[in-house]
Amino acid sequence: MAKIRDMIPAFELLQPTTIEAAIDLLDEHRSGAWVLAGGLDSFDWFKDRIKRPSAVIDLGGIPELTGIRDAEGGLEIGAMTTLTSIVRHPRIRSEYSIVADAAEHVATPQIRNQGTMGGNLAQDTRCWYYRSGWPCYRAGGNTCYASAPQAMNREHCIMGRSRCVAVNPSDTAPALIAVDAKMIVENTSGPKVYDAEDFFIGPSIDITRMTVMKPRDLLTRVHIPAAWANAEFYYEKVRDRGSWDFQLVSIAAAFRMSGGTIEEARIAVNGVAPYPVRLDAVERLVAGTSGDEATANRAGDLAIAGARALRHNDYKIPMMRNLVRRAVGSVA
Repeated sequence: MAKIRDMIPAFELLQPTTIEAAIDLLDEHRSGAWVLAGGLDSFDWFKDRIKRPSAVIDLGGIPELTGIRDAEGGLEIGAMTTLTSIVRHPRIRSEYSIVADAAEHVATPQIRNQGTMGGNLAQDTRCWYYRSGWPCYRAGGNTCYASAPQAMNREHCIMGRSRCVAVNPSDTAPALIAVDAKMIVENTSGPKVYDAEDFFIGPSIDITRMTVMKPRDLLTRVHIPAAWANAEFYYEKVRDRGSWDFQLVSIAAAFRMSGGTIEEARIAVNGVAPYPVRLDAVERLVAGTSGDEATANRAGDLAIAGARALRHNDYKIPMMRNLVRRAVGSVA
């Protein structure tokens, strides 16, 4: 039965105006701090009283975190840049259309107007057991309710599980992996750069987190290198409804072509594991081919090797296979 709350727990609201001030506050409050970006995910946690931070650090007053700038031949996107700004940016649309496509697939226009790139990347999993306050592994308990035989696990993972079977919910994550983006994370020790695929972690590394970020860390910007500008891109997201819903399975692929031959590929899928999955073996398979039907079929079969369904999500295996087939076949 649903629990209705009438107010969120009390907290101290802190509104820094510089990145340095925000990092100092994170260092001061550590595990008691909560970073507020667009607020769309945060207020869900607060109103249900599942998360009870002592201090909320609002990043809305830090101009350095907002905007899209030229950088080292590529682009740099501030973590507080709205998804709508990314969708409408002329250079992203022309040179990195896969990033614009992914951002445009997030929820609804109203949510994209408020939601940010950093928030979309750093949001927690949508597993309803976890988000309803059940004491699962991810919440510090000693079981995974979603993996039980009688559980509702239609949206959960088919690979990468380690006790927890929740999936990563980000729409922009696989697109950023496809263009070899870099995530810049800062704390009082200075900035650190992560490849997009290494920014996300699975439960075998830390079951309480979905990214490399620890309580003192702040994602400040995303750098998209020039190397994958104007590649052949493919993005597709399968969901129950045409708007609002998180992905059941999504795919993002970038192909560097020479004539009709794939010289290099980067392919990532999401919604199938607790982290976005880069398909390295599939990339090696398709390199040097034209993406013909036979190659696309082999790529699809290879992508799902080792996949193992839960009771209610076996449909994800053929869905993932077909998305990989379509992505590879799109260049033929």
